[in-house]
Amino acid sequence: MIIDTHAHFVPRSLLDEVKTQRRLFPSLKTREENGQLCFSFAGAEMTRPMMPLLSDVERRKAWMAAQAIDRQVVGGWLDSFGYELPAAEGADWSRFYNEHLINGVKALPTLVPLATVPMQSGMHAARVLDEALDMGFHGAMIGTQPKGLGGMLDDPDLTPFWEAAHSRGATLFVHPMYGCDDDRLRAYGLVNAIGRITDTSIAIARLLYSGHLLKYSDVRLVLAHGGAALPFVLGRLKRSHTALPAPADPVESFGKLYFDSIVFDARALRLILTMAGSDKVVLGSDYPFPIGDWEPMKVIDALGLSEAERCAIAGATAARLFNVKDAA
Repeated sequence: MIIDTHAHFVPRSLLDEVKTQRRLFPSLKTREENGQLCFSFAGAEMTRPMMPLLSDVERRKAWMAAQAIDRQVVGGWLDSFGYELPAAEGADWSRFYNEHLINGVKALPTLVPLATVPMQSGMHAARVLDEALDMGFHGAMIGTQPKGLGGMLDDPDLTPFWEAAHSRGATLFVHPMYGCDDDRLRAYGLVNAIGRITDTSIAIARLLYSGHLLKYSDVRLVLAHGGAALPFVLGRLKRSHTALPAPADPVESFGKLYFDSIVFDARALRLILTMAGSDKVVLGSDYPFPIGDWEPMKVIDALGLSEAERCAIAGATAARLFNVKDAA
């Protein structure tokens, strides 16, 4: 069983309902560019146009078959999570998103849905997470910057969310956000190439030092893009902790993390395996984005792994993390 743990899906029904405004969100504005929808939440800058491939079930099905992928774990599109919305409206938007996502995956039963939750409010996020898990979601995909640009996952306001995720033993897939406040990234595609890496590295380093992964130990945290720079800089994080102690030892917390395989280089993936172990790495593609890995098993097979290691990375660990019961 091969399980792609990092992919994005937005049902066409969600876009159609937003366009017709059958369900109104006062702080949401949209516009169309060449038939593709852009979003603005609470006066923020318009998002990029939503890619048609995010909603195209037939092309996704064909790609999965070509790559021999049996299941695909899907979250929404991070640009459209709406963390900038006021808390109550954000919770309503997340519920709206989840209703469409849980119904949308029925068109392709090989999809395993992850909920979105309103990370701008810990109380609301906890509530929506509980509701989503009860609805049949297999976890949640969360962004690195709750409350919008500059938000922090260790914000004390998010304590109810972490408590709820811990009590439910939830798997959370942590994905970087798109926004940046560094002008150096505004050329050469650097927001994608390196901005997302620094975003994840900073967000998770805070969790390593804060002790969240030890305090909320039943949460399973899966990191996008091979854990960004964290496997490479763990020694530096440890050294910094020795020089300037933080609440938690980052090495101890690092042992709680899981990593997807999207690094495009067998040497880099081998480093992650060395640092974390083959039982902490799962297959990912970032489908359908151009910077994703469209042949995700290729880098796995380049490593010359044992059959047990290959099976763990290809699907066995993901089946356990995301409760895919038919993937024994």
